[in-house]
Amino acid sequence: MMMECNELVLNPETMKQVLELLASIRHEQELMEDRGRNRILRPGYKCLFFGPPGTGKTMTATLLAKKVNMDLYRIDLSAVVSKYIGETEKNLKRIFEKAEQTDCILFFDEADALFGKRTNIRDAHDRYTNKEISYLFQLLEDYSGLVILASSFKPDIDKVLLRRFRTIINFPMPDAQEREQIWRQSFSTKASISEDIDLKTIAEKYKLTGGQIMNAVNYASLMAISRGSNVIGLNDLSRGIKREMQKEGKTM
Repeated sequence: MMMECNELVLNPETMKQVLELLASIRHEQELMEDRGRNRILRPGYKCLFFGPPGTGKTMTATLLAKKVNMDLYRIDLSAVVSKYIGETEKNLKRIFEKAEQTDCILFFDEADALFGKRTNIRDAHDRYTNKEISYLFQLLEDYSGLVILASSFKPDIDKVLLRRFRTIINFPMPDAQEREQIWRQSFSTKASISEDIDLKTIAEKYKLTGGQIMNAVNYASLMAISRGSNVIGLNDLSRGIKREMQKEGKTM
C-alpha cells in the first residue's frame, strides 16, 4: 500500500527540504512565467538525494511523484553504465529521449555507479570515465523535466557540476526516536506483537535504517504467518534483526 507524506519518517531538516522541493515542483511553471523568468532561467529541475541505502530516498521520490500526479520513471544507473567505451552515453541518450516524450519524473537510482568512478586523471580510461559524468550533466542541463539522482554519498565532483543541482538533500541515518517511529509504523494492522517486545528499547539498541527495519518486520511477519499465527514474537523479530545486521557484517 502506498504511504502518504505524513507516514514518511525523516530527519526534520530533511523533511523540511522535501516539502520545499514539493512546493517548487508544484509551482515551477508559475515561477518560470513570472516576469519573464523563462528568458533567464533554464527549464527543468535537477535534484540530488544522498545518504546511506535504506534511508528513504526512493520512497521519497515515489511519494513526490504521487503528490504531483506524475509517473516515476526509475532507472538503475548501475545497469546503464557500461564497461564498453561509448555505450554509457548511448544508454543515457536513449533514456532522456524517451523521457522527453512523456510527463514523468526521472529517478536515477544507484548513481554511485557513475559518481564513484570519477578519479584523478591518470590515463585515458580515467579521462573517459570523467567524460561520462560530464555527458550526463549535459543531458541534465538540456532536459526540461524533473530529474532526481540518488547516491549513497555526496559525490566528489567539481563544484561547477554540483551547483547545477537546484536542490541537494541529505538523507542521514535515523536517530533512535525516528527508528522507534518507523518500527511502530511498519507492522501490519492485521498483526499484533507479543507483550515482551519493547520497540523503544529495540530502536535505541539497534542502529538500523528504515529499509532494514522494514526487512526485519517482513521477515518476522512471515515467520508468524508460517506457523499460522498473527502474533509476532520476540524471537521472530530478533531473528529478523540478526539477518539485517549480518548483511552488514555485524553481530547482535
